[in-house]
Amino acid sequence: MEEILTRGIANIIPGKNELEKALSSDKKLNIYLGIDPTATKIHLGHAVNLRLLQKFADLGHNVTFLIGDFTALVGDTSDKDSERPKLSKEEIEENFSTYKQQAEKLIDFSKVQIKHNSEWNSTLNFEDLLKLSEIFSLNDFISRELIKKRLTDGKSVGLSETYYPLMQAYDSFMLKTDIQIGGTDQTFNMQAGRTLIKNRDNRESFVLTTNFLMGTDGRKMSKTWGNAIWLDDEPFEMYRKVMAINDDLVMDYFILGTNIKLEEIPSEEEIKNDPVNIKKKLAKTIVAELHSEEDAQKAGDEFERVVQHGQAPENLAEIEVGEDSVINDEFLVQHGLAGSKSEAKRLFEQNGVSINETKIQNGEEIAGEKDESTILRIGKKMVKLNIV
Repeated sequence: MEEILTRGIANIIPGKNELEKALSSDKKLNIYLGIDPTATKIHLGHAVNLRLLQKFADLGHNVTFLIGDFTALVGDTSDKDSERPKLSKEEIEENFSTYKQQAEKLIDFSKVQIKHNSEWNSTLNFEDLLKLSEIFSLNDFISRELIKKRLTDGKSVGLSETYYPLMQAYDSFMLKTDIQIGGTDQTFNMQAGRTLIKNRDNRESFVLTTNFLMGTDGRKMSKTWGNAIWLDDEPFEMYRKVMAINDDLVMDYFILGTNIKLEEIPSEEEIKNDPVNIKKKLAKTIVAELHSEEDAQKAGDEFERVVQHGQAPENLAEIEVGEDSVINDEFLVQHGLAGSKSEAKRLFEQNGVSINETKIQNGEEIAGEKDESTILRIGKKMVKLNIV
């Protein structure tokens, strides 16, 4: 229980002692985590809360994985400096189609129920909404840091955005929630749930906020920045990404990104003295937990062969070329190695194209023997050139 209440936990509202007392009772608590399917992938940062949800399920509590198929129509801007793009019901349904498959890497759905908040939100009428909104103040909403900044900067704040905390609060009420789980950016929304439960049911409930796992470059994990480790990444790609994280993030990745026991996590001093081998242990642990021990071993072996020793990966795609062929922007586009000529030219300009690790310019002839080890690298992509 101590690990549940401390590992990766940012805050417990109203307090840790009160929650510990509630968890120590014989009562089975109602606990939920909500995710809006605004994208198609789950990254390792999301996994922090998924792991916590599973721990509560293992203790025998009533645990719900809530799909915000209705709230996603509005979009939560708690951590955004602009309005979210509005999604259609079809887009939301399509996004969710892969969610459960990814979450199953961390959650045993025989112990966790799945619900959709459209089940109750879609039945609310305007009178219901008015009664719910009477409990809350607009001042509370517009005083939030990002909302205040947008208003100060003259940016738009959609009226529908003010409904989002209310809708999330209604989720908590309808699920008869005892504990809400979410990141620190969700504190305001989850507090709204506590307020509604107290007003309607006259009982206390808990908010449990978790720390963020930063992306591989130290910023928040984001598809835009390309710094996320996705749960559906292939083993080698996942391993490679972990090996690329900043040294000062290694401890956080052990704590938030794995299930390894706290007493087995290397100390800061050990990480400082041997970062490469400690990262290898971290990478193997993450890949093993999200794939398998066998996959982790293979990924580690391939990383040493390809990255550390510069050898070609196994099962590379092959392209047959003549001895007098030139590697230029047209060649890259023709063989699907770049999406357009402009992208191909940019890769050459940024020294992102090489043969056997020797950088080449746009339009260079292939200078090599008929050798099966002639490797063309384009950014992170690699193909084998069979010279005929």
